[in-house]
Amino acid sequence: MPVPVKGLRWIVLAVIVFGGLVLYILRTNLSIVSVAMMHDLGMNEYQLGLVFSSLALSYALFQFPGGLFGDKFGPRLTIAAVAVAWTVLTVITAIIPGTAAWSVTAIVTALVFTRFLLGAVQAPFFPVTIGGTVEQWFPVKQWGLPNGLTSTGLTLGGALTAPLLVWLMESYGWRGALLITAPTGLLAAFAYYWFIRDDPATHPRISSSELAFIHSDRPAADTTLEKGSWKLALKNRNILLLTVSYFCMNYVFYLFFSWFFFYLVEIRGFSATDAGLFTAAQWILGAVGATLGGFSCDWLVRKHGVHRGTRYQAMTGLILSGVFLYFGATSDNVTVTVVLLCCSFGFTQITEAPFWVAAMGVAGRHSQVATGVMNTGGNLPGALGGLLVPVVANWFGWTAAIVSSSAFVLLGALLWFLIRADEPLSTAAA
Repeated sequence: MPVPVKGLRWIVLAVIVFGGLVLYILRTNLSIVSVAMMHDLGMNEYQLGLVFSSLALSYALFQFPGGLFGDKFGPRLTIAAVAVAWTVLTVITAIIPGTAAWSVTAIVTALVFTRFLLGAVQAPFFPVTIGGTVEQWFPVKQWGLPNGLTSTGLTLGGALTAPLLVWLMESYGWRGALLITAPTGLLAAFAYYWFIRDDPATHPRISSSELAFIHSDRPAADTTLEKGSWKLALKNRNILLLTVSYFCMNYVFYLFFSWFFFYLVEIRGFSATDAGLFTAAQWILGAVGATLGGFSCDWLVRKHGVHRGTRYQAMTGLILSGVFLYFGATSDNVTVTVVLLCCSFGFTQITEAPFWVAAMGVAGRHSQVATGVMNTGGNLPGALGGLLVPVVANWFGWTAAIVSSSAFVLLGALLWFLIRADEPLSTAAA
């Protein structure tokens, strides 16, 4: 008989963090190879923006269906299956022919289609792992830290991708860099399927004391919600307000995700190596922000409750992100610009834990569906920004394209005055 492992839930969390790291290696890789790929394939900025937007659009559109899929088939099978697909689609991206065989239009179409599919199979990860696995494996009073550390995994994946892909490109080209990193998806699939269980009680290594602790403070909504909770989530005032606010925060996130490396190389004139290091620094600050945000969210929720605790942290992070973004974009000093922009990104990640904890506080055991709704709205800016940013930059300059983004996070902060994270889905006003 297997011997129980003390603190098994933290090992489960480590597997989730590793999965998030892999997800972002295979998601941000195209942003790093974008300059080399664009010139090699004869593309322009607008075509590159279409490619960026295709992944972001499908990633947004399939959040809610992904949550429903995870609800039906369970996190274990869902994440293992989609992680295998990450590898397959990354390989396909790397072997799309060049201009010697295809026209630029055909190449762009193939890239848009492939990245759209990749976004669709990456979409379930956070609603299913956070709304499903974390919600089941951790007590309510510990939801903040796992959410923060999950965001830490994705930011570390982004930090690792930039210098790694630049180094690989120097030796193997942009295609080789994608092919070499593609198999990490298989590792994530194996780890999740081998170690994770959907219900902690079915894990052979769980102890009775840890299981009792996990179930010690289940929210009231757990026992009152019935089938059709997805309809309640779509109509629920708090979930919808969280979705709009999350949209505002992620507009800035996707500004960095899609365009920061490009901006440093093409606009600010940095070498690819230096731009890779600065991009890594941006993601590392994001990892610090996500980790600190997880700790502080748990502390604030214990001290002030889920309503005020999540509100205080989210509003502070959003306001500071907007301030740093504005002054970074308008500074004439290149070094100051890079430092302030990186700080702006770090503060967006401080808000991740309160957003997800608030949604889980409202939705309870149906968090996969509710967080799927929130993350759908939260990722629509990826499609919007991928197209809008180069247009605004072309008309008004890159400073205007960046400064205008600060208005989004300030609006997102104001919306938190209306959000009540302590109203269960079954009783909150719809």
